[in-house]
Amino acid sequence: MLLQRILTAVFLLVGLLLLSFLANPFVFALIIALITLLTGMEWTRLVGLQDLQSKIGYLASLIVLLIGAFFLVGATPTAESLDALRVTTVMTLGCVFWFVAAVLMTGYPGNANLWNDQSHIAMMGVFVLIPTWCGIVQLKYLDDSGTLFLALVATVSVADIGAYFAGRAWGKSKLAPTLSPGKSWAGFWGGMAASVMLTILILLVVNNRFVSLSLTQSVLLVFGAVLVSVSSVAGDLFESMLKRNRQLKDSGNILPGHGGILDRIDSLTAATPVAVLWLFLVLGVG
Repeated sequence: MLLQRILTAVFLLVGLLLLSFLANPFVFALIIALITLLTGMEWTRLVGLQDLQSKIGYLASLIVLLIGAFFLVGATPTAESLDALRVTTVMTLGCVFWFVAAVLMTGYPGNANLWNDQSHIAMMGVFVLIPTWCGIVQLKYLDDSGTLFLALVATVSVADIGAYFAGRAWGKSKLAPTLSPGKSWAGFWGGMAASVMLTILILLVVNNRFVSLSLTQSVLLVFGAVLVSVSSVAGDLFESMLKRNRQLKDSGNILPGHGGILDRIDSLTAATPVAVLWLFLVLGVG
């Protein structure tokens, strides 16, 4: 199992780097859309869909929505940028959803009767997956080198790593025992500290060499790392809640040793709209 996890992680890392650096923005958007559909297939398990016809119907709806999203934000083969106002709208809707999701998580399991039906969970999938696709693609269109996207992935990953080690060392007080018994407040603060330190390091490297940022912008971007860290925890806990609701250990088994795609990107789904919207506000995009 350990060898499987290592080999899968190496494969994913190499694929991520190749995709980020080599694909042009439109091809990148298409590949991320395909990954979104694979994640949508896993979401059908969280919805509780059993028969193939229902699963195909859900994926067909997601395909239509993704095609609409391409046209909505202007992701075309010849486009050099996306419609910033429309992207902002999608990101705002995503952030509003995650605020509602956070409220739902605080009341679980007592409030499960308010949302625990297939139609509600199916709609949740739309609000999770479409803004994630839109935000990731926007980062690629903003920076064709893929650096912005990789910086977001790195920030979320470092938060997860920091949370793991801090939790192992000092994790006595549980963060959300009804959702994920393994998470602790020490892990929460450790993940946040790791994200902030990575962001400061990135800013020290890029500022005045690749981009010029004011002191105010730099401070706000560091604070953005805090927001990304907090939202990444929300994404992780939300998927844990939905898996617990369906008594599932993993969202899928497409990644040997790691479970499903959603198990690997759950933190990223919540962090993406927050990060992109904050980046827009700090840099004045749109």
